[in-house]
Amino acid sequence: MTRPPPVPALQDHLGFWLRLVSNHVSHAFAARLAEREVTVAEWVTLRTLHARPPLSPSRLAAEISMTRGAITKLADRLIAKGLVRREADPEDGRAQTLALTPAGAALVPALAALADANDTAFFAPLDARERATMEKLLRRLVDAHGLAALPVD
Repeated sequence: MTRPPPVPALQDHLGFWLRLVSNHVSHAFAARLAEREVTVAEWVTLRTLHARPPLSPSRLAAEISMTRGAITKLADRLIAKGLVRREADPEDGRAQTLALTPAGAALVPALAALADANDTAFFAPLDARERATMEKLLRRLVDAHGLAALPVD
């Protein structure tokens, strides 16, 4: 009778370590955003709309790899918070666009500072050269696999 092959430990997989780090970085950032009553998906939406002309919901959905229905719900939350406005498209009165309100535009730099602080705190054990190497390798994997979807959760 043949024995089954040995099963490697979770820690023997590079993906395990990548997921472990990613989860901790993401959860720490989500906690920082929660203090400002913003979710990660809302942050991605606000940052995508920042400093650009109004976008149609379908264009925004495509850019951040979400469904149009998910964007509608997300936009409704951001509109209720006074951070995004929905308007008729000036080129097509039947269509709508989404844009930041002045409050939303003012909030984006503060949230970006939270993202920077989160990265600084988490990656502090690495020197600048190591961080640059890590980023280069991750970008190479993104390119090699054609990854384009923005992480929103």
